[in-house]
Amino acid sequence: MEPASTHQGPIIDVGHVIDHGPFSPLQKQIVVLAAISVIFDGLGSQLIGFAIPKMASEWHVSLGAFAAAVSAGLFGMSCGSACVGMLADRLGRRWAVIGSALFFGLATCLVSLANSPSSVGWFRFFAGFGIGGALPTSTTLVAEFTPSRIRPLAVTCTIVCVPLGGMFAGALAAYILPDYGWRTLFFVGGAIPLILSLILIFALPESPRFLVRRPERWDELSALLTRIQNPAALGSRFCDRTESYVHGRFFDLFGPDYLRDSLALCCAFLLCLFTVYAAFSWLPSLLISSGLKPADSSLALTLYNAGGVLGALLCAWAISRFGSRSPLITCCAAAAIAALFVSQLRLDQHPFVLLSGIAAHGFFVNAVQSTMFALCAHVYPTAIRARGAASAVAFGRLGAILSGAAGALMLSAGASVYFILLGTAMFLVLVALAMVRRHIPASVEVKKQPEPA
Repeated sequence: MEPASTHQGPIIDVGHVIDHGPFSPLQKQIVVLAAISVIFDGLGSQLIGFAIPKMASEWHVSLGAFAAAVSAGLFGMSCGSACVGMLADRLGRRWAVIGSALFFGLATCLVSLANSPSSVGWFRFFAGFGIGGALPTSTTLVAEFTPSRIRPLAVTCTIVCVPLGGMFAGALAAYILPDYGWRTLFFVGGAIPLILSLILIFALPESPRFLVRRPERWDELSALLTRIQNPAALGSRFCDRTESYVHGRFFDLFGPDYLRDSLALCCAFLLCLFTVYAAFSWLPSLLISSGLKPADSSLALTLYNAGGVLGALLCAWAISRFGSRSPLITCCAAAAIAALFVSQLRLDQHPFVLLSGIAAHGFFVNAVQSTMFALCAHVYPTAIRARGAASAVAFGRLGAILSGAAGALMLSAGASVYFILLGTAMFLVLVALAMVRRHIPASVEVKKQPEPA
C-alpha cells in the first residue's frame, strides 16, 4: 500500500457520496448477503427448540434439564454482541461478519457431538457468541453501505430476516429429525453458515465509512467507490464530514457526548427484548393455562410474529419519511395500549378479539425492536458504531434472559398481570426513546419548506 502522504488528489466526502449517491448493484448485493447471514442467525438460534424433545428422549432426562443450555445460548449472544462489536470497530465490519458466521457455524456443528445437556450448553454458549456478534455487525455494514434515504428500510429488512431463519429452522427440522435425527440436524444447520462464510470471504467488501478512517487503505477505498458507481481516482484524499470525530474507544459510548443516548438505547433494548422474549417463551403456555385450545395458542404466536414483520417494514418506511422520533414513540404507545386492552379480556370467551389484540401488540412491539437498529446506526459515528449497536443489543439480551427467569412468576400470576407487565415495559421503552437526542431526522422531501419571499 502507498503511504498516506502520497495521496495528493482532490478531497472526497465519502459520507456525502454514500448518502446521496445511487443504490448500486454491489450495494444491493451487500444488503442481500447481510440478510442471508441474519437468516442463518435465526436458523442457528432456534434449532435447539426443535431438537430438545429428541435429545431428552435419547438421554432419558426431563425437558427441564435443558433449561441451562437454552440460557447458555442467550448468555453467549449477549457476550458475543459486546465483544464482536468492539472487534468490528477495530478490525473492520467485513471480518467481524465473516468470523461470526464461521464461529457459530462451527459451534453448531459441534452440538452434534454432544453427549449430555451440559455439553449442549457449552456448545450453545459458543454458538450464541457467534450469533450475537453477527446481528449488530451485519446491520452496521448495511447502514454504512446504503444511502440515507433508504437506510432505515434496508437495516429493518435485514433484521426481520431473523424470524425467516426461524421458519427455515422449522422446515429443516421437519425434514431431517424424523429420519436422520437431531445430530444430523445440528451438523447440517452448522454446515450451511460455514459455507456462507466462505462465500463472504470473496463477495463481501469492507465498509467505505470504515476505510475512510484508515489512510493506508485509501487505494482500496478508491476502487470500492468506483465499484458502487461513484468513481474516485487513485491518489484521492477522503473525509466524512457527516460525522463527528471520536477516538473509537469503548468509553466514548459513555462520554459526555453520547452518555444520554447510550443509556437510553440500552434501556430501550433491555425492556423491548424482555417483552419480545416473554411472548416467544411463555405466551402459548399462558394462553393454554387460561383455557384456550392449543391450536389457538399456537396461532396467537404465529400472528404475533407475522404482525411483527409487517409492523417493522411499515415503521421503517415511516422513519424514512418522517424521522424516527414520532413513529417509534407512537408504536411504543400503541403496543402498551394493545397489551393493556388484552389484559382486560376474558381470554376463554373472546378468542377473536384476543387474537386480534395479540397480533396488534406484536405488530407494534416488533416495529420498535427492529427499527431501533437503524436508530443505533444513526446515533453513533463510524468509529464506535458497531460497538454502540452491539452494546445496546448485549444489554438487551439481559432482558431476554430476565424474561426466562420471570416466566414462572408470570404464569402463576395469571394472564391479566402478564399483559399488564408487557404494557408497562413498552411504556418505559417509550420514555427511554423519548430521551434519545439524536433521532433520525425527517427526509428532505417531507420537511416543510419555507414560504417564498
